[in-house]
Amino acid sequence: MKGVMLQFFHWYHPGNLWNEFSEKINSLQKLGFTSVWLPPAAKCHLGTDGRGYDVYDLYDLGEFDQKGGIPTRYGTKEEYIQAIDKARQAGISVYADVVLNYRMGDDEYETVKLHQVEEEDRNETLSKIFEAAVPTKFTFPARKGKYSDFVWDYKCFSGVDNLTQNGKIQTGIFKIHNDAGEEWTDAVSHQFGNYDYLMGADVEYRNPAVVQEMKNWIKWFLGTTKASGMRLDALKHINSDFLKDFVRFVKTEVNPDCFILGEYWIDEIKQICDFADETDHLISCFDVPLHYRFFQASEEGRDFNLPTVFEGSFLTERPELAITFVENHDTQRLQALESAVEDWFKPLAYALILLSEKGYPCVFYPDLYGAEYSDEVEGEKIHVVMPKVELLPKLLEARKLFGNGKQINHFDDPNCIAMVREGDDENQGCVVIISNDESAQKEISLGKKFANCRLKDFLQNRKEIIKTDDVGKAVYTVNGRSVSVWVMV
Repeated sequence: MKGVMLQFFHWYHPGNLWNEFSEKINSLQKLGFTSVWLPPAAKCHLGTDGRGYDVYDLYDLGEFDQKGGIPTRYGTKEEYIQAIDKARQAGISVYADVVLNYRMGDDEYETVKLHQVEEEDRNETLSKIFEAAVPTKFTFPARKGKYSDFVWDYKCFSGVDNLTQNGKIQTGIFKIHNDAGEEWTDAVSHQFGNYDYLMGADVEYRNPAVVQEMKNWIKWFLGTTKASGMRLDALKHINSDFLKDFVRFVKTEVNPDCFILGEYWIDEIKQICDFADETDHLISCFDVPLHYRFFQASEEGRDFNLPTVFEGSFLTERPELAITFVENHDTQRLQALESAVEDWFKPLAYALILLSEKGYPCVFYPDLYGAEYSDEVEGEKIHVVMPKVELLPKLLEARKLFGNGKQINHFDDPNCIAMVREGDDENQGCVVIISNDESAQKEISLGKKFANCRLKDFLQNRKEIIKTDDVGKAVYTVNGRSVSVWVMV
């Protein structure tokens, strides 16, 4: 797969994103991006302070005066649709981020029966059944039934994290007693005993009316926006039976070519593979274990055994479903899953995913453009600067020009590895060499077909010209803690 995706946002992006994307589409096309993942477009509980993940009304894409105004943080519905249309005309697919798992910012409270569960083991009950007022009624009064008159009430949700009883607010994890019963669905991750509940008012996908409403919504959304695909958030908290049904509906009733990828956030490869099998390989998944290998490699430096970098990755186990990435909005500094890959290693990590034969690589916005932001942590204001990865444009160009043919790995040294792309009948390949220690060299034979050839470092980290001998053998060099991509002169 020669496609390259760009995550066109980060957690601290200031907003007006749809217009910015429109302005940069032509430059993204020239860089070689074939798709872009945009953040959730729906109106948020926190209005323009929300990032799209505190979803309130899926039918409001910046059209109705709700939660403090008409636009979302990123712009208006019209700007969103125009940006997608412009991208499509430029040959760039747009993947819309879709939050299916919960709702926030209720319009009314309801009195329901529920019980509290232990946060570390959601199968363990902490209280008897009791009644309390919970934030589970969503009527969307400003929208006045346009597009859908569906009213969400407690029967549409399985749990909440706050309630009011006797005039006092309580927090915790509370299981709502609804028509589906008193227990969580079992068709989710079994982390914490049962990981159905994540946050907000957790959507109950055992309710047929909810399932139908979500099918109605996705048909409306994809028909309205013309997005080419979806990135599904927080998959390990969503009923896998519903997911299979939902994805099949999209593929058969809405758009058979809709590309569907998702976030199943766990670093244990078996659990991601099990999820892929349970959902009949319908959903491509982000390679979380590979991200953590990059994070570990960047922290350990020369002590990290480079030949093991792909071990335990989704790319190794399910390459046809693997979305490879270096960093994202959850792993950047000051975020909940902070595991920021150190700056020195990012060019090496991007070389590994962009010049590998398999996988669908995804580039992170700050790594292309840079980013600067501040946030408060435990009362202390912290300022973060994320410099752009200067080599990224050249690596993207290398993928377009030289990422061709079969891949042969030379992973025979703990601190220096190489990947050879053999090329094909029409396009040349390359030799990618990486060091996490001092400058290094590696002898590689490309075969007699490449006898007496001259090669240069496309990245210009090395200035010399390398010559192969009569049988196509040469010694390839790389600077310390660096990468070189050797191509024919």
